[in-house]
Amino acid sequence: MNTATLPADWQAALVAEFSAPYFTALMEFVAAERATHPGAIFPAEDEVFNALTLTSLADVKVFILGQDPYPTRGHAHGLAFSVQPQVKPLPASLRNIVKELESDLGIGKPSSGSLIPWAKQGVLLLNTVLTVREGEANSHQKKGWEKFTDAVIRAVSAASTEPVVFILWGKPAQKKEELIDASKHTILKSAHPSPLSANTGFFGSKPFSQANAALKAAGRTEIDWSL
Repeated sequence: MNTATLPADWQAALVAEFSAPYFTALMEFVAAERATHPGAIFPAEDEVFNALTLTSLADVKVFILGQDPYPTRGHAHGLAFSVQPQVKPLPASLRNIVKELESDLGIGKPSSGSLIPWAKQGVLLLNTVLTVREGEANSHQKKGWEKFTDAVIRAVSAASTEPVVFILWGKPAQKKEELIDASKHTILKSAHPSPLSANTGFFGSKPFSQANAALKAAGRTEIDWSL
C-alpha cells in the first residue's frame, strides 16, 4: 500500500495522517493480516487506495460513501460498491443501485459492475474501511481506517473550491454528515441500497438526477452515470 503513488493533492492534504502513529499501526495491522491470511485480505495491496488514485482531490464532484469492501474473493478492487469487471451476478446492493439508476435516469442494465467510469468523471467512491478479511464483513473495523477516511471527508469538504455532492446511504454514512460543510456542499441522504433497507427509502430517492441537478446549478459538468 504505497501512498507515494497517490495524486499529489491527496498526498498534500493527508500528509499529517500518513505520518500519524495510528496510521503506522494500521499499516502494520493490515500487513500482519496479509501475512496470517495469505490471499484472503481484500482488495489486493495495490488496489487499497484505488478510490483516491482514480479521483484526485481537485477532481471530486460527487462523493459516495460506502462501508467496507466486499468480503467475497474476486469482487473488491478499492471502489465502494464497485466490483471487478468479470463479476456476475452482481452483489445485491449493486443490483439495487442499478435498478435505481434505471428508474431514475432510464439507464439500462450495465455490461459490468465496475464503477471505474464514474470514478474517472469525479465520483469519489470511498468506503469508511478500506480492507477486509475474506468471508468476514467488518473484520477490519475500528483498526484505524475510520480515522483516516474521516480525514478524507474533511479534506474534500474543506479543500474543494466548488460545491461537491455528498451521497450518504444508510445511517453509518449519515453519521459522517457532521464532517461536511453543508453551507458549501449538497448532501443527499436516503436508506442504504442493501436488500435489508432498499425498500424503505432507497428506491425512488433519485440520487443520480438530484446529484446532476446540484452540479448543474453550481455550474459544474454533470456526471454521465451510464456504465
